[in-house]
Amino acid sequence: MKRAVYPGTFDPMTLGHLDIIQRASEMFDILIVAVLNNNQKKPLFSVDERVKILKKATEHIPNVEVDSFSGLLCDYATKNDLHVAVRGLRAVTDFEYELQLAQTNRVLSGGKLDTIFLSTSLEYSYLSSSGVKEIAYFGGDISKTVPDYVADMLHEKYGKKER
Repeated sequence: MKRAVYPGTFDPMTLGHLDIIQRASEMFDILIVAVLNNNQKKPLFSVDERVKILKKATEHIPNVEVDSFSGLLCDYATKNDLHVAVRGLRAVTDFEYELQLAQTNRVLSGGKLDTIFLSTSLEYSYLSSSGVKEIAYFGGDISKTVPDYVADMLHEKYGKKER
């Protein structure tokens, strides 16, 4: 059985993330979307909220599981017997950072964790979670960036309504 992990902060999950999840789910028997609890960041949504968002967003994809973790991806992968990580790339600027992470994870895992990169579909190549949060903060239209229920949650968090 081919299994992979798609790790990320997903704060919030965007349609770009969902695009990568959908496409990666077609390549693997099981795709685990793993929400990182990163103490270095101050997320808008709690880990539990992000897990719930992802479960709702992926409920139509039968081979997708949603989980959360803290610490190093290579440790999570070892604990769960995972040997492939999936990462999305929006632009060449993402590649340099992601390549460094992939190489680090491979070394730290003793060569047992490889990373595959999926380029983001063009329609989502401009998306970033931080950009979506900024637009939502100022009451802008985020209907083309996240599912409707995520947009509602963002506007609720910020106490704003879309213009």
